[in-house]
Amino acid sequence: MFAIGNDEKKPKKKGGKKKAGVPIVNRALPSGTTDASLLADNYDDAEGYYRVILGEALDDGRYHVVANLGKGMFSSVVKARDLGDKGSGKYDGEPGLAGKGVGEGERRDVAIKIVRSQESMFKAGMKEAQILRRLRDADPDDKKHLVRLHRTFEHRGHLCLVFESLSMNLRQVVKRYGKDVGLNLRAVRAYASQMFLALSLMRKCDIMHADLKPDNILVNESKATLKVCDLGSASDVSENEITPYLVSRFYRAPEIILGLPYDCSLDVWSIACTLYELYTGKILFPGRTNNHMLLLIMETKGKFNHKLIRKARFHDQHFDEGLNFFYVEKSDNVTPRQIAGKPPSDLRSRLMPPGVARKLKEDDARLLTSFVDLLDKMLSLEPARRPTPKELLLHPFVRG
Repeated sequence: MFAIGNDEKKPKKKGGKKKAGVPIVNRALPSGTTDASLLADNYDDAEGYYRVILGEALDDGRYHVVANLGKGMFSSVVKARDLGDKGSGKYDGEPGLAGKGVGEGERRDVAIKIVRSQESMFKAGMKEAQILRRLRDADPDDKKHLVRLHRTFEHRGHLCLVFESLSMNLRQVVKRYGKDVGLNLRAVRAYASQMFLALSLMRKCDIMHADLKPDNILVNESKATLKVCDLGSASDVSENEITPYLVSRFYRAPEIILGLPYDCSLDVWSIACTLYELYTGKILFPGRTNNHMLLLIMETKGKFNHKLIRKARFHDQHFDEGLNFFYVEKSDNVTPRQIAGKPPSDLRSRLMPPGVARKLKEDDARLLTSFVDLLDKMLSLEPARRPTPKELLLHPFVRG
């Protein structure tokens, strides 16, 4: 969500004029208005999003908005130039920056997440900031590939979170460099090891991200590194509220759909789906509904253990009294589905069909075999059987 498109420098035409930058705009209430309660009427849309304009100065002129980056369910995001805090020491305790921030006369680009002006969203934004500080404090040297929260401030009733800026997200990377075919497996391996480091930090801090997907993993192209971002759905592992709609649907682990207790292993499932997508350019489980998701999962991974199903709070939405799966079609017709003992479309048959495997060089075949094994373990139907981040980092696919 914080991705910033690359601004490629084009050579200037001979005799051409230098393109003007975005002028700074200082917005104020309409002339003669003093009632602060009118702020929302003047600056927010009907849904509580801040109507930011290009060139606007935020936080007493510190930030100069130069681009709109997009809008999500909880906030909008802008790219801004940090003009420096003039020695005020406003940085929010980030190691190496506390007490100095950006010096006067210095400039750098940042991404600012402007939370919608609703009390529940404000509280959620404060919780996200708290989690980001917790992760940042546990990674003072910035080696674990989590996006850095620089500081927070309020602007016209909106909580604003200031982050480092990065070029694009992984979905954009796949679209640009591997549309419909995916990325080179060695590139996937490099990204995988960085994602596992992020998972290891979150697990160490007892944090579940709960919305990992290509859109929420940003890439610094110049350094070929990534950062996990958008922790708006993150929580402590002790906050285990059973809900069937946690995590974006295509990346949602089966324990969420079934209504079972969950922990950090739900993020391992989401990362496995993401890695598959990076390599193939295709979504692994493109289910229309939770029920359809379960069908696609079982067609790849086989039947659920009956003991697991019986423990699930929502099992009666997908299984009959005999624990046979029933499929709810587009037309809302309910159709009993027999799940084969051997999955008809397992990961090996998808990623290593005979025609492809025969053409691979020995090293490439070995690497792909390790990749299939890695995904198969990460996509275990039983959360307790999924590898920990430490085990993932030691897997042959990552270690080479």
